[in-house]
Amino acid sequence: MLAFFLFYVFFRHDDLKEMLDSNKDSLKLEAMKRIVAMIARGKNASDLFPAVVKNVACKNIEVKKLVYVYLVRYAEEQQDLALLSISTFQRGLKDPNQLIRASALRVLSSIRVTIIVPIMMLAIKEAASDMSPYVRKTAAHAIPKLHSLDPEQKEQLIEVIEKLLADKTTLVAGSVVMAFEEVCPDRIDLIHKNYRKLCNLLIDVEEWGQVVIINMLTRYARTQFLNPNINVRVLHESLLEDGGEKAFYASDDDEEEEDEEKKAEAAALAKRKPYVMDPDHRLLLRNTKPLLQSRNAAVVMAVAQLYFHLAPKAEVGVIAKALVRLMRSHSEVQYVVLQNVATMTIKRRGMFEPYLKSFYIRSTDPTQIKILKTYIKSMDKDFVAASIQAIGRCATNIGEVRDTCLNGLVQLLSNRDELVVAESVVVIKKLLQMQPEQHSDIIKHMAKLIDNIQVPMARASILWLIGEYCEHVPKIAPDVLRKMAKTFTNEEDIVKLQILNLAAKLYLTNSKQTKLLTQYVLNLAKYDQNYDIRDRARFIRQLIVPTDKSGALNKYAKKLFLALKPAPVLESPFKDRDHFQLGSLSHLLNAKAAGYQELPDWPESAPDPSVRNVEVKDSVCAERTVLTEAGSEASGVLLLQTSRGSSTVQDLPLKRSKALTKTRYAQSLLYRSFA
Repeated sequence: MLAFFLFYVFFRHDDLKEMLDSNKDSLKLEAMKRIVAMIARGKNASDLFPAVVKNVACKNIEVKKLVYVYLVRYAEEQQDLALLSISTFQRGLKDPNQLIRASALRVLSSIRVTIIVPIMMLAIKEAASDMSPYVRKTAAHAIPKLHSLDPEQKEQLIEVIEKLLADKTTLVAGSVVMAFEEVCPDRIDLIHKNYRKLCNLLIDVEEWGQVVIINMLTRYARTQFLNPNINVRVLHESLLEDGGEKAFYASDDDEEEEDEEKKAEAAALAKRKPYVMDPDHRLLLRNTKPLLQSRNAAVVMAVAQLYFHLAPKAEVGVIAKALVRLMRSHSEVQYVVLQNVATMTIKRRGMFEPYLKSFYIRSTDPTQIKILKTYIKSMDKDFVAASIQAIGRCATNIGEVRDTCLNGLVQLLSNRDELVVAESVVVIKKLLQMQPEQHSDIIKHMAKLIDNIQVPMARASILWLIGEYCEHVPKIAPDVLRKMAKTFTNEEDIVKLQILNLAAKLYLTNSKQTKLLTQYVLNLAKYDQNYDIRDRARFIRQLIVPTDKSGALNKYAKKLFLALKPAPVLESPFKDRDHFQLGSLSHLLNAKAAGYQELPDWPESAPDPSVRNVEVKDSVCAERTVLTEAGSEASGVLLLQTSRGSSTVQDLPLKRSKALTKTRYAQSLLYRSFA
């Protein structure tokens, strides 16, 4: 066995090595195809590195392409051998074939050795000026690699990024924006001049580039445009109304100061101009909307989060249909989409109402999808619990259906499944806190179930309800305490604590009937193994049983135990996710992931929109042309002005072909006059 292992280690892949050492290009090509196929299947081919790297100077283009593919995979692992071929890679950067130039740069940037940083920097700068957009795209991919290897090169890399951002090729746009996000995401000034160009190129950029650009433009728009959902008039009126109300505990002087402050705020708001959407803001929304029909789920999700964070409320509804379409995709995609839909519905509750049928449960759905869709009548325990909790949230948020939900939960108390009963009890407990006086019959019904329910949380919830509203069930409560005293030593800790609370409350409200029973329970708890229960028993005894030392505390016992408690609010578990950007990994995990960038707040005042204007230099003469749009976009009326010095072009897209024709015709006349 050992001999076979040694033979396998030293002589495996000998046939491939012989083929790579052959003088025939056909054999080398066949060997490289087999090696690349091995890599694609996940097999280790690192022992072939010396034999492969010899062929990096092969004149056959097909062989050289596959050699570069291999080297990109293993250059980082075999750095010493890869360094021996640096000169060959540098020659490859000058190759007439664009694929070879790009592959050479890709291999060079994959060698993680600081010694060759100057060579990599020079290669990236040259590739950024290459005639081939494919090579420029590869240069953009190499920028984050070099930055992670040597962060001190950041300033030089930013210069390259600035140059590539001005590239008008769709092939380069997505890659350079990715480099921008990795190296200098805070340099918004680099985006100003290229903003409109990126918006116009977006529809033709490859899919994954679209995702990167859309996410970047989302953050950019949050810093450069005003919030479209700010309603100055409503805010102004509310401030005036609030100013007229007087606080109960406030003095007259305080009220006067508050009134003056609110009036000053209202006056400042009144001076503001009514909101008008920036044309560049509208440009972004208009150019991303067609991408909702993309076949790529990531693109659709990126556009959806952009509209949710940037669009006016009246326009956000367009994303609902696109997200519902993604519900027909794979379960992994469904899970991500539903997580985002759940967050969206917190702020835009009616957005998905026309598509409620799309959220019905299928028997083939995984548990996570079922929980997110929220249905009932399933054998999945976690899903059933989530469904019952959802019924409770419906009853809390919609007062009209509260009684219906409560009656439905009471019917579930007779279910044979113990988990269903337990979860129903917990939810009913929270609902009864809102209107306990109207539902004493339900409390009595739940008290009768105490003998049959064995789930500790459910038993504890019933005991809490009986103790909290013992005045509504004065005959049943002492009997329940008597039963629980018999089984006190066998109960779980959470149930024992509620038995002590029930005993204390009954002692304070009906001491004649429950005095001895309460003392018995306190004595049992005094010798319990759990120190929390022993401490609670000692605490309760000092409060409710009057002694010379505890006379002062005894006066406040009823206020402590029988005080009115606020009704609980059953909130969606997705409510605290809205502080993360939709579509991000942090939102999915509900925790800040490495590399996450916070979504900026809207600015209070509109930044200068002229920073996005592009200067046009006329090579024909010293004069420059100013092309500005007059009137509405639909009219397509253009004014052509000439002036000396600098000029700007508002490159707002004109949809009508007539307007474009007028533009080109005016430019041609101008150039002819200068000629």
